Amino acid sequence: MRSEPNRYARQSAVPAFGTRGTEALRNARVLVIGAGGLAAPVLQYLVGAGVGFIRLVDPDRIDLTNLHRQTLFREDDIGAPKVTAAAAHMGTLNTDVEIEPVKAAFDPALAQKMCGDVDLVLDCADSFAASYAASDHCLEAGLPLISASVVGLEGYCGGFCANAPSLRALFPDLPETLGSCDTDGVLGPAVGVIGSLQAQMAVAVLTKAAPSPLGQLVRYDAQAMRFSQFRFDTAPEPTLGHRFIGNQDISPIDYVIDLRAEGEPGPDIHAMERSTAQHLAENGAPKAADGHRIVLACRSGQRAWRAADALAKHGHTHVALIALGSGADS
Repeated sequence: MRSEPNRYARQSAVPAFGTRGTEALRNARVLVIGAGGLAAPVLQYLVGAGVGFIRLVDPDRIDLTNLHRQTLFREDDIGAPKVTAAAAHMGTLNTDVEIEPVKAAFDPALAQKMCGDVDLVLDCADSFAASYAASDHCLEAGLPLISASVVGLEGYCGGFCANAPSLRALFPDLPETLGSCDTDGVLGPAVGVIGSLQAQMAVAVLTKAAPSPLGQLVRYDAQAMRFSQFRFDTAPEPTLGHRFIGNQDISPIDYVIDLRAEGEPGPDIHAMERSTAQHLAENGAPKAADGHRIVLACRSGQRAWRAADALAKHGHTHVALIALGSGADS
């Protein structure tokens, strides 16, 4: 460790934090899922504070449309893998911190490998499928999870799992309308506010601050300039819920239904048929699927979730979901 004596003096001077807090951060190991807008303040503050090890997972490359909110990157970075550029920039901020870039999409098949040696998981992904996969793993592993999301001018940040309920306990169902940065847009300052909250919650968890942010949700409305918060410590875990799997988890005996349109970008899969959520809602699963696990695949996981809801009304409960992504190296 090559810290200058005065590097962490200002944070160590906070009475409730002290040198013990700085030492706790130095010994901490963190997984950050996503290297986009939320990760920009998260990484800068955690790296600046001296968190000892950060594993950063993201499959994408930097695009011009990212730069208004993904403030780690510069125009010269366009086309580079996000994890590589982020690690390089953060390496110039604090050489005390080890950053491990992993250019991959986070899914259940990767969860054990990515989470097995960390103390905390931060969900900064613009993907509800990755968020639920992270929460499912953290709940089972007893790992704390700080998960956040921003769309348009609104967002939230919350502490889940470990000694608190999971993301599913608070959000067991897919909303009727589910936005994304791509479809509904997002403003950079709103992302910065939520990402900063995420970093603060992470520091609180890693230093065992009281009260714990686990079991607490903070919402932010940038248009009204208003925060609201509540605790959900007693929220019950749902007994049922649609589960995501990775491509590697598809069994030869699974009945795979591709919900993507013809020509829609994404990786190829060995599907038994192509369908839509509406068709499955009206007709249920085909007879050929009887006795098999049904695997529903689409790009983001949203159509797969809605199709699983539809099949459940027809009595089909042995269902798994896959979010295939775009398949583009972008």
